[in-house]
Amino acid sequence: MRNGRRGVRRGRAVVAGATAALLCLAGCDASGGDSPGPRGTSADGHPSPRATPSWDRSPRSMAAVGDSITRGFDACSVLSDCPEVSWATGSDPRVRSLAVRLFGASGAAGHSWNYAVTGARMADLSGQITRAAARKPQLVTVMAGANDACRSSTSAMTSVAGFRAGFEDAMATLRRLLPKAQVYVSSVPDLHRLWSQGRTNPLGKQVWKLGICPSMLGDADALDAASAERRAMVEDRVEAYNEVLEDVCAEDRRCRFDGGAVFEYRFGTEQLSHWDWFHPSRNGQARLAEIAYRTVTAKKPAV
Repeated sequence: MRNGRRGVRRGRAVVAGATAALLCLAGCDASGGDSPGPRGTSADGHPSPRATPSWDRSPRSMAAVGDSITRGFDACSVLSDCPEVSWATGSDPRVRSLAVRLFGASGAAGHSWNYAVTGARMADLSGQITRAAARKPQLVTVMAGANDACRSSTSAMTSVAGFRAGFEDAMATLRRLLPKAQVYVSSVPDLHRLWSQGRTNPLGKQVWKLGICPSMLGDADALDAASAERRAMVEDRVEAYNEVLEDVCAEDRRCRFDGGAVFEYRFGTEQLSHWDWFHPSRNGQARLAEIAYRTVTAKKPAV
């Protein structure tokens, strides 16, 4: 297995340094009610640094955007969404979604909304956010990118530049419509590990032949140099996507990336749907909920 965090870790020191510099140079959001100084100054008239917005570890509402993973696709029955087991907004007590963990079982239904769409790619995220903004959620969860890498061939994968443009557009839309909302961003799962785990199941390999993620899962038993290179290209692209997610999120003071936790999670077949051996099972959805809750409620962002 290749080093999965290479892309996520690359440039972390540069990003951290740039973020610190921005925080030091920026002015205050507004002066205090009793302050005679203009905006961006302290009471004695001298420039004061902008305070970083404190992260609210107990948001009171949330909306989820993303793809089939957030819709719970194939977790309950074949070729079907199952939002009740969604890691983000589901009600299933075996999953204990992020919404249930934040708001309780009785409060989750009225304080969380799922706008993810099965098959969505990063370019679709801005439209989902536009629809979600009508609810004015205090927290928005983002999990997208797997479909950008899971294409008919490696040449059909979304380019890194295109992926970045899509995510930047989504974040710009979010900030225009929800300027104070917090954002949790999940890393893209490790598709190479998915191949290595699912290929041990004969049924799973038969299902994959129907066209599930051909760029990674096509010819699952092939171990020749060309097949290995194809899978490595997909893995490299996923790592690059995760680096984009981390970088763009770091530029937003109300955004938290999971630090690569979803990508790094060492899932096994128990966490995979036994309908398609690709999407998360209920158990897998529960693990995603744990990671999200840990990130959202942590005192400090993941590093």
